[in-house]
Amino acid sequence: MISIVGGGLAGSEAAWQAAQRGVPVALYEMRPVRPTRVHQTDYFAELVCSNSFRGAQLENAVGLLKEEMRQLGSLIIRVADENRVPAGGALAVDRERFAVGVTTALEAHPLIHIYREEVTTIPDTDAQAPFIVATGPLTSEALSSEIVRLVGDEHLFFYDAISPIVSNDSIDRDKVFRASRYGRDMSGELPTVPAGNAVSTVGKPSETGDYLNCPLDREQYLSLHQAICAADCAEVHDFDNTNFFEGCLPVEVLADRGVDTLRFGPMKPVGLRDPNTGRRPYAVVQLRQDDLAADHFSLVGFQTQMKWGDQQRVLRLIPGLEQAEFVRYGMIHRNTYINAPRVLEPTWQMRNRPELFFAGQVSGVEGYVESAASGLIAGLAAAALHSGFLFPCLPRTTALGAIGFYVSHASPVNYQPTNIAFGLFPSLDDPVRDKRSRRRAMADRALRDLTRWQESLFAERMVSPSEQIQYRD
Repeated sequence: MISIVGGGLAGSEAAWQAAQRGVPVALYEMRPVRPTRVHQTDYFAELVCSNSFRGAQLENAVGLLKEEMRQLGSLIIRVADENRVPAGGALAVDRERFAVGVTTALEAHPLIHIYREEVTTIPDTDAQAPFIVATGPLTSEALSSEIVRLVGDEHLFFYDAISPIVSNDSIDRDKVFRASRYGRDMSGELPTVPAGNAVSTVGKPSETGDYLNCPLDREQYLSLHQAICAADCAEVHDFDNTNFFEGCLPVEVLADRGVDTLRFGPMKPVGLRDPNTGRRPYAVVQLRQDDLAADHFSLVGFQTQMKWGDQQRVLRLIPGLEQAEFVRYGMIHRNTYINAPRVLEPTWQMRNRPELFFAGQVSGVEGYVESAASGLIAGLAAAALHSGFLFPCLPRTTALGAIGFYVSHASPVNYQPTNIAFGLFPSLDDPVRDKRSRRRAMADRALRDLTRWQESLFAERMVSPSEQIQYRD
């Protein structure tokens, strides 16, 4: 039996992959016996930050990563696809339906045995009983101490902040407009070019779209910027030097870097035109639908550590949100992760204990999809180890292989987790100058190499995706 600690994205995916290949799994989740500061439910794979899995197109590295996971039978991506909400070119989900879908699938699987209890130690084990640590960024203090003992070094860490969510009914629709950047629809495609002599709308903002946009003129933007800079923020007691992940900075940290930083970051107005003025706004705050019923909207890119009273006061300066009712305030929490290049293989196994795996954010990756992807590979590799099979590393030309190579081969000095990016892939043998064409060529190569890897792996060793255990949710 494989033991997995942590019922987040990585642990859920790892359990699914192993069980689908006929290996029994013991899945441990400490909630609700021991709650965390940021989780609001007891569901597996609860999304505590954004509800977005980011870009959906193959020309986007994370879009490619999701497609590779689909081809390997990913539970997380399947349930995300089933509970998709409008988000332009991104894959965003109704967070509650998504978590319920993952939980239902895991609970229904005959080979997954769920234990609601806290695990504080990592036992000595062997290849017949692999152990996967997938406890996420909020690993308990007891288990954190155990991990430090095993890896022989202190954890690295960074702080993460969560965006606020507002009620749809409290948004002033007379002051906001619906649009996606450049008129992209939910699939990320641009509008069709009209035939004949009709005027093309490609590249122009559409009058409908997947986001609500709160436009600001220069005076409104400067007032908001000043209020953000002056807001009272929650204190971080754990460390004197707060280290935020650059890809998810709080708005007050961005605002402190300069008056225009927000306007060229999460508040950038490019690709949008306010139908009330016919012009591009000076700045814009985008609201993304957070559930299928469209009752809730989250403030895109507005992660914050402002105290709740100041959040209400400051964010109500945004046009359209003057009477906003907050379903959830933004908050800050610590993400904990190991120095992966010092201890992990590309298969997410410890170098000196191949029966012990780390997956998810605690393993040194960043992002929902990347966390689930690490769990997918850890689950496959653990299932192979349990069954006595050799599990080969994925090609670096694939997104799954590229992220695994990064966490195991990056410099361990000042190691920082990363999202998947085409910069982690090997260059094409035949260079392509156009960026979009180059990325598509890299995606095509990745999918071809993934197919070859699957054929080699599943030929005699493991159950193929088409032969996985079949059952109905």
